[in-house]
Amino acid sequence: MTDEIHKIAPQPWMTAPQTRAIIEALGKAGIEARFVGGCVRDALLGRPIADIDLATPARPDAVIAALEKARIKVVPTGIEHGTVTAVVSDPGPSRHFEITTLRRDVETYGRRARVAFDADWAEDAARRDFTINAIYIDPDGTLHDPVGGLADLDAHRVRFVGEPAQRIAEDVLRVLRYYRFEARFGAGTGDSEARAACRAAVPLLPKLSAERVSQELLRLMAVPDPLPALRMMEEDGVLAAIVPEASRFDRLQQLVGMEPKPDALRRLAALIEVDAAGAAALAERLRLSNEQRDRLAGLAPPWPLDPAGDARAQRLVLYQLGAERYRDLALLLAADGALDQPRRAELLALAASWKPPRFPLKGRDVTNLGVPPGKRVGELLAAVRQWWQDGDFAADRAACLQRLKEII
Repeated sequence: MTDEIHKIAPQPWMTAPQTRAIIEALGKAGIEARFVGGCVRDALLGRPIADIDLATPARPDAVIAALEKARIKVVPTGIEHGTVTAVVSDPGPSRHFEITTLRRDVETYGRRARVAFDADWAEDAARRDFTINAIYIDPDGTLHDPVGGLADLDAHRVRFVGEPAQRIAEDVLRVLRYYRFEARFGAGTGDSEARAACRAAVPLLPKLSAERVSQELLRLMAVPDPLPALRMMEEDGVLAAIVPEASRFDRLQQLVGMEPKPDALRRLAALIEVDAAGAAALAERLRLSNEQRDRLAGLAPPWPLDPAGDARAQRLVLYQLGAERYRDLALLLAADGALDQPRRAELLALAASWKPPRFPLKGRDVTNLGVPPGKRVGELLAAVRQWWQDGDFAADRAACLQRLKEII
């Protein structure tokens, strides 16, 4: 294992006041720290930086003492694994930094492990998942690449650190993470050793919690083009193990090429071939939220939108479905070949521009006419609302009141 050293100019996220506060607090205590993981990888690719992680040889108690001495808030978020979270709120907006002590696994129990805090930088890199996540940057911009992550990053190659089967045995979720990283950083063909290890681990996937599976799945579906990775998952037997309903690659491919921006749940709706009950069952199995479950079921065929309907019919359906569901169904219909590009553009423009009117009557309008509170009030309002909708929402409050009186 070699440690190739390069250097880059310190970037704004590295020199921001909040970051400097962390580095200075650790430095005053003689603690060395390097940036690691996603922030390094994304910085080298020129992508936006979200979370900032650091690694250090210092033990957690020393890190906590150094930060608290500098009056920086510290939360022991993963203290058993050597991780603390520093929260810097001044100057500027609050920012969180995960700081983890270099560690090696003594024993692993699936995702859980007993660790020792006596590792060096090479041992710490050796226990990480992918080579592109095991690149370190000193605060001055010096890069440390102990496992060849830079070459893999340049080659758009996603490769496990060390033996793929061992990395997966430590945490089976790494199977799904592998395909997600392929979707974000890979060239679209995959690493043969990694894929072989993923195929061998398919029987272990049912042991994963549904929440972890759905989180990885939806994150994969949200990348600009998830199709190459999803096809690899299909070939390797991984997709059938987690979403056997996934069969409409053709529809998803069309959707990816036309949607205004990626939407993971809409893409999942395009990929699966189920009715509303099947979509709800999938959502329950993946432990999606109630809101996600209802939305996925609402996007399952048969679709309650006739793209051939005239403007009046479209306004009625848009009023009944709401702009989001109407837009999603128009995109799914287009992806399914049910409407052409000009018509799709018309329907999407309508969903974006049409403001649904407010029904002008309320329950007190009914009771003011002598109808006692109760079920009859709701029935009368529903009857007038239906008449108002059938009239293309043209009737104003006075006309609706007149209609109410006629019905009473």
